[in-house]
Amino acid sequence: MQIKETPDMWVLRLCRRLRIPEVKQAAAECAPLIERQIEAAGLSADGPWLFVSHHLPKNGKTPFDWEICRPVTRPVAYTGSIELCHFEPIMVAARVHQGPLRTLFTQGYAPLVAEIEMSRHHFSGESREVYHDWRGPGAPYHRIEIQFGLSR
Repeated sequence: MQIKETPDMWVLRLCRRLRIPEVKQAAAECAPLIERQIEAAGLSADGPWLFVSHHLPKNGKTPFDWEICRPVTRPVAYTGSIELCHFEPIMVAARVHQGPLRTLFTQGYAPLVAEIEMSRHHFSGESREVYHDWRGPGAPYHRIEIQFGLSR
């Protein structure tokens, strides 16, 4: 587990209320919309895809608030149809998962949650997935950083 501060960033963001099994489909639908908006607005991507969850449940049946975000270089002016928002730095407990998506929860989330629960830190309710190396659905290898916001 690594304790660190996230970078200050500007992102294009789409929000949904969904369940864990619905994330894959939502990402497939939303990512192209954001990519088209970046191109249409003449923006530049400035970092890897970011999924933000608020009060991520421990099961696949409970709905939660989810955001798909693409960091962009801060524009001088923006009038696009997808929300541009500013993320200030936050403190997180982080761990990088390297492997297939099917092991993200068992080999990525579970060990990190256990480490946080055994530490002096407290969950803020926000968690993030940073897709440093996404190779497409079904690929045997990805590099995804899991981050849990810390309230202290």
